[in-house]
Amino acid sequence: MKQLFTVLLLLVLPATQAADISAGKAKAAVCAACHGANGISIIPDYPNLAGQKVKYLESSIKAYRDGERKNAIMSPMAAGLSDDDVANIAAYFASLPAGG
Repeated sequence: MKQLFTVLLLLVLPATQAADISAGKAKAAVCAACHGANGISIIPDYPNLAGQKVKYLESSIKAYRDGERKNAIMSPMAAGLSDDDVANIAAYFASLPAGG
């Protein structure tokens, strides 16, 4: 019975793929202009991204991409990102130490 439950659970749950931090780093290269080379911004009005939680970063980027949040700079930057791109970028910034 336990094996049947496991098989059914695997069929119901969506397959998840681990984010690729290296791919995220490559995609995030353009982010450095505003958010800093290590995710720590030197511009006071721009947030630090290093060390943020993955889910927060994903939801923020998707909100810009999908038009739920509007910003003249971020909306166009996020517009062409796929869900995999977003996951990879979020994983990259989350992997960085919050202190830079």
